[in-house]
Amino acid sequence: MLELYILLIFMIIAAVVAVEVKDLLSSVIAVGAVGLGLCITFLVLKAPDVAITQLVVEILALIILIRATLKKDLPFSTTGRWFLNTLITLVFVAAFLSVAVYALRDLPPFGEPLMRVAKTYLKEGLSETGAANLVGSVILDYRAYDTLGEATVLFTAVIGVLTLVRKVGRKKEAAVAREESDE
Repeated sequence: MLELYILLIFMIIAAVVAVEVKDLLSSVIAVGAVGLGLCITFLVLKAPDVAITQLVVEILALIILIRATLKKDLPFSTTGRWFLNTLITLVFVAAFLSVAVYALRDLPPFGEPLMRVAKTYLKEGLSETGAANLVGSVILDYRAYDTLGEATVLFTAVIGVLTLVRKVGRKKEAAVAREESDE
């Protein structure tokens, strides 16, 4: 339970930083930190499928926001904060790797399920579903609605990214160039 409180405090601090910081790029990175904290919270709450979906959507949203931000605001290239930015990046990578090592040590040994439900899936999956592939039977039989929801979220995120990233007016520019060359 202490981990959840620590993650909640981290997300609140990152959200306050996102609102209060003056440059836009730092604000976008702070919003990304909130999403990463939420993803880790889902992992602590034993919902890895939701955590993976959150992480994918968060990364796609962060890419879009950073791309939009770099066109508007690029403070470290004009103010000379490259040393501070490099130091912050190295601290973040070190913290991420230490948390990853801690999380990987906490995993159960291979083949020993952590939760009661997984034991039921392993014991009765073949007889109840008739599927030889237990992973497929869990995804398509036991958790079909959950899988459909995750696929819908991912599809919506991809369509949103493609909508925002595409070149708007490309055909119009080519048509204008042809008209000018014809005249």
